[in-house]
Amino acid sequence: MNIIPQDEHQRMAAVKRYDILDTPPDGAFDRITAIAARRFRTPISIISVVDHDRIWFKSGHGAPVSQIPRDPGLCASAILTPDAYVLTDAKVDPRSMTNPLVAGEMGLRFYAGAPLRTYDGYNLGTLCVLDTEPRTIDQDQIDDLKDLASVVMDQLELRRSARVAIERSRLMAREIDHRVMNSLQFVSSMLLMQSRTSGGTDAAGELKMAANRVAAVAQVHRNFYSDAAGYVECLTFLRRLCADLSAILGKEITVSGEPIELPSVQIQPVGLIVNELVTNAAKHGEGKIGVSFRISDDQCELSVCDEGAGLAEDYDASSPAGLGMKVVKALSQQLNGQLTAGAASSASGSCFKVLFPKSEA
Repeated sequence: MNIIPQDEHQRMAAVKRYDILDTPPDGAFDRITAIAARRFRTPISIISVVDHDRIWFKSGHGAPVSQIPRDPGLCASAILTPDAYVLTDAKVDPRSMTNPLVAGEMGLRFYAGAPLRTYDGYNLGTLCVLDTEPRTIDQDQIDDLKDLASVVMDQLELRRSARVAIERSRLMAREIDHRVMNSLQFVSSMLLMQSRTSGGTDAAGELKMAANRVAAVAQVHRNFYSDAAGYVECLTFLRRLCADLSAILGKEITVSGEPIELPSVQIQPVGLIVNELVTNAAKHGEGKIGVSFRISDDQCELSVCDEGAGLAEDYDASSPAGLGMKVVKALSQQLNGQLTAGAASSASGSCFKVLFPKSEA
């Protein structure tokens, strides 16, 4: 029966901090166990992490399994000490002679393990070498094993630091975007106030439209960052966005399609495209505005249609004249997609479509 460390709760918190359990094989760790096996001329070398009820192998050179129960595991004993844990002949060592791995079918005789010790003093597991034959080991070899265990911890620290840096950059991006959204809403409010003081002039109408456009872009930012995930269900996002746009523009907007998850890197350009096309439809079209999102054979189709007078016969979506449509074209290219325009399926009206491939996050 293994003894549980007195600081087990804190130790397990450290294990979770490194987010290592049940991660895929990694060549950097596999090279370390291969080097350890060659250095000690043992058939087995393992990088282990001691979990609540199991010992999980991040790398197992020559090991036939990826984990074992914690109770009979020698690594669970090895983490009780900050120093190397060595059994030159486990069959006669009182610490291990009754261990099932020693007395049982495996017949383990030699074990040497150096703890994977964190900067704040918790042992996550071990780098260990094993053999079914007894062996001697000198201090130089023990020092080599400790150094290799330190290399393992360097790798784990590097990965943890990278995750922390990425998370901090995401939080910073969210904070910047939040401030951008607040600034856009402030600008929109100022434009609306100015439009009210301009009476019924053409300038008042233009100011109000500009205020609506700025407010609509702010809503794209707000809705995008309400989905803090690697993938976002696009139809729900578009319904939420179009409900906000409907309130801003005073137009009925319907949203149809299929509930499909898109990587978050694609959601923001999709939202900005819808914002621009819906705003254009509200300005130039008539009746209801329809937004649709569907997918077929990994190709996404986003469309915005209105019930207005339709497009001019010589309209060319590949060479847009207005700034707004140039933005839509640029966003479509960002999605590796193609922008097209034509008549709506109704008796009148126009329909803009963007066809783009679904990418991975």
